[in-house]
Amino acid sequence: MKKKELTRRKFLSVVSAGSAGIVAAGTLPALGNVEISSGSASKLAILGGDPVRNNKPWRSWPFIDQNVIDSVVKTTQSGRWCRMGAPNSRVSAFEKEFAAMLGAKHFVGTGSGTQSLNVCVEALEIGAGDEVITSPYSDMGTVASILVSRALPVMADLDLESFQIDPDEIEKRITPATKAIMPVHIMGLPCDMDRIMAIAKKHNLRVIEDSCQAHLAEYKGKRLGTIGDLGAFSFQETKVISCGEGGGIAGNDDLLMDRCYTVQNHGTTRKGVTERIGPKYRMTEFEGAILMGQVPQFMERHKIRNENAAYLRSKLQGFPGLVPQKIYEGTESGAYYKFAMYYHKEHWNGAEPAQFLKAIRAEGIAVSGYIGRGLYDDPWVDFISNQKVYQKMYTPERLKQYREEMKYPNCDAVCKNVIIMNGPGPLLGPRSDMDDLINGIMKVYENRDLLKTI
Repeated sequence: MKKKELTRRKFLSVVSAGSAGIVAAGTLPALGNVEISSGSASKLAILGGDPVRNNKPWRSWPFIDQNVIDSVVKTTQSGRWCRMGAPNSRVSAFEKEFAAMLGAKHFVGTGSGTQSLNVCVEALEIGAGDEVITSPYSDMGTVASILVSRALPVMADLDLESFQIDPDEIEKRITPATKAIMPVHIMGLPCDMDRIMAIAKKHNLRVIEDSCQAHLAEYKGKRLGTIGDLGAFSFQETKVISCGEGGGIAGNDDLLMDRCYTVQNHGTTRKGVTERIGPKYRMTEFEGAILMGQVPQFMERHKIRNENAAYLRSKLQGFPGLVPQKIYEGTESGAYYKFAMYYHKEHWNGAEPAQFLKAIRAEGIAVSGYIGRGLYDDPWVDFISNQKVYQKMYTPERLKQYREEMKYPNCDAVCKNVIIMNGPGPLLGPRSDMDDLINGIMKVYENRDLLKTI
């Protein structure tokens, strides 16, 4: 077949039709059976050309409307700013609303996602001498929630295509001290939960879902956060459901969820009896008010993000330069906290991700890298190894092995090569915004020969 020249406009029509031939890309500059001609390329903005998106703003976040303002004003005027003793508590109202949305029996609000995860750890009575297996590709709050209980966060490497914790790597890290698995639903897409739950059952382990990015996402008929023993959520300012800070725990076990409430309420039960050790992790009435002001928009925003993500996937289908995050079978929807893609350097004439990002951002496109290094690359590993409590509860051999195992090649590759569409605001934009992203990518691709000069 004679190869044809491909402009961005032609690329959009070809890819949206799902051209299977593009998948098997030949040597560059050929892309499948289509050759991209540098002669048709427009000049990069960073080299003096016109940007794809000329000073047009992206959808801002967090989104504030009159419902949110009215809810906060009403709470302010009530003079009841703490949930304890507040009639018609905004926190209690939100707990009921969000539990219903998740399909969970119970939901307990907290002051942050990190606090929520730590409540789960404490409620499951995991502490010094115990180990919890989790992902190295997350916010530090994931690991911090384990460390503050003086347990050992053991990290397992990633699946290179989904950016999620690899179940095969989880099994390799299980020891007699392992008590739980804490999968992180990164970017708001589900981990391989069937396999993780099977591993947990086989080894008699508890499962704490870090669903801090995964609000309302669905896997095989269940919302994330309701599949494991407990699910933790974050409502930090950047999350798809946000109130500045804030978090919460979902669960279906009555006794376990009562224990979660008691832990976050400095060890004091709903009846006012102090029964156990616990910090004070309460969600404030102002956080509850902001969240309640957004409840009417939750599902509509969830729908828009999923529609836009599906559209972007259709446009990038078969394009080897940027491959969207893999979705596991059984995924019915994602939170799409970020829309993530893996940058394949070999399809950009060897240009580094940073060079690509510099060029596409000059086009006015809202993309960036994401987590720059795995959690194992910070000094806390050496810090805990020198702490008396860790030296007392873990043998010198175990701590030495722990430090030596801090090698995660797939996580290193993901940290270096993942490109995200900054969210969640931009992913709520109109379809024309999604086309700008695709056009920006293809404009830079057409000029890939020049990227190394940037």
